[in-house]
Amino acid sequence: MRVCRWPSDVCHSVLAACVVILLSTLGHGAFAQGAPNFEKVQGPDECAECHKKETENWKDTHHYKTFSSLPRSDDAKKITDALGLKRIKSESVCLSCHFTSQVRKGKPKPVAGITCESCHSAGADWMKRHSEFSGKKKETESEAEAQQRWADAEASGMIRPHMVYELTKNCYSCHIVPQEELVNKGGHTAGSKFELVSWSQGEIRHNTWHNGGKENPEASTERKRLMYAVGIAVELEEALRAVGKSTAPARYAVAMAKRAHAARKKLREAAKTLPMPEFMEMLRAAHSANLKLNNGPALEAAADRVAAAAKQLASSHDGTELAAMDNLLPGPDQYKGKPSQ
Repeated sequence: MRVCRWPSDVCHSVLAACVVILLSTLGHGAFAQGAPNFEKVQGPDECAECHKKETENWKDTHHYKTFSSLPRSDDAKKITDALGLKRIKSESVCLSCHFTSQVRKGKPKPVAGITCESCHSAGADWMKRHSEFSGKKKETESEAEAQQRWADAEASGMIRPHMVYELTKNCYSCHIVPQEELVNKGGHTAGSKFELVSWSQGEIRHNTWHNGGKENPEASTERKRLMYAVGIAVELEEALRAVGKSTAPARYAVAMAKRAHAARKKLREAAKTLPMPEFMEMLRAAHSANLKLNNGPALEAAADRVAAAAKQLASSHDGTELAAMDNLLPGPDQYKGKPSQ
């Protein structure tokens, strides 16, 4: 059965960032792009020790508030009842996206809402190294030592702000629901109406580290261009994978096909404005496989091609040459919530 002929008015996109109470996702970013590794989660208190201003900002967001608000949600109760789950905070299907959990007495236990590690990855392997200033005071660490420290942290799994593709994948690991049964049987939404630039520059914005918390500026125009482009690519990639994994002609498959169709449309708009090689390759890949059930291998191969082009785009461009896309970028009036200042 084909599932691609539906209206393309489903808007969404990506980032670590997002009103989780809307019950819009699954697959927690902190453990991005793989199974949750609760054993390596250090918890928000470890981050707050140094990142005081960022922690203050976080406490004003839905990411923080979901820890207490989600279990009281009527929608959440309907979903857990439909799936036969007893408690949101004791079921891994919910823990992966809506909470940050640590292993306590051999079982994952939620300790907070969506935290730093939800975006930058569970920190056991990199947290100490990223913050030690090479065993010196910050002022006496050489530039070479600092660069090596950051390289070591990244090699150990830290996802840093310049890693736009990896951060975006982390966002979409929750903002596109990766479990068909959760949608078809549980009634969960298939994903948020999420766009990376507008959501990352809204209430979850925390660009305060480099100025000591004095201000919380927007990302530069160049970075927003790159985020927008990579966001479209990852949305398309993940939607293609989701269609390929769908098994039934039901809500999930239809929603994912709509999402892939909408992402292709956004990509065409971007390519029309700026026909760069990466965009053209993504379009060719996106149309190389039909959006239909029982087409998993072809859709997975198409998604892999989109991913490769997206990685190339993210690693070889800094946004300066993407100015032709400025008319496509969401403005401040479209940002999701207001950030702390």
